[in-house]
Amino acid sequence: MEYGLIGEKLGHSFSKEIHEKLADYKYDLTPLSKEEFSPFMQARDFKAINVTIPYKQDVIPYLDEMDTNAQSIGAVNTIVNKNGKLIGHNTDFSGFLYMVEHHNVSVSGKKVLVIGNGGASKAIIAVLKHLQAKEIIIIDIVPAPGVITKEEAIKNHLDVEIIVNTSPVGMFPNVDHTPLDLAAFTNCKAVLDVIYNPLQTKLTKQASELGMQAINGLEMLVAQAKYAVEFFLDTTIEDQVIDPIYHQIMEAMNQ
Repeated sequence: MEYGLIGEKLGHSFSKEIHEKLADYKYDLTPLSKEEFSPFMQARDFKAINVTIPYKQDVIPYLDEMDTNAQSIGAVNTIVNKNGKLIGHNTDFSGFLYMVEHHNVSVSGKKVLVIGNGGASKAIIAVLKHLQAKEIIIIDIVPAPGVITKEEAIKNHLDVEIIVNTSPVGMFPNVDHTPLDLAAFTNCKAVLDVIYNPLQTKLTKQASELGMQAINGLEMLVAQAKYAVEFFLDTTIEDQVIDPIYHQIMEAMNQ
């Protein structure tokens, strides 16, 4: 593999279509089990790859360098093999920032609830801090410092104004699942879900029904891919390419 994506389950991915619209190379989807992951990274047999769930933090020990953005986030979704040296980047930050700004979601001074505490969450929390969110509440099923349970959020933080789902709950094929019942969050104005398959998750569907702004993750996926290609090929691509590809993929999914 020269260019491609690694992760544990990739059947839902549209990264191949997106990358091959953005650049003139073959982009391979390479699912890796936990046992296959380490030998793959040790072999370094690729030019550049993207990384998705659950390996965005696991790849870090195999890297020779990380850019300052990836270092500050503590997660990597893009790796370039530069003359045998593996250099880590994070384009989830730029992808999520593009999505927030493109939909005019005002984060400054707002209280935000983030669902999930994995690699994607770390980039999104960095964006929320960059946009000067007033307070960021993180919920997850796995206990960790600074993380609370869903029950605690419902008890103490119903006043959040923005909710972001960074967890895989609700992703294809488990489309009947949702990470949170939004009914009690009457102060919430916008729900952003990084899931893009399905285009409308149970979470974003409920958000729309409750009159909240509901945004899926497809735009973030296309945007972060554009920024990844820039690292892959050491080039610059105008942001204007994002929207047409986003609409092409969305139309194909709706057929």
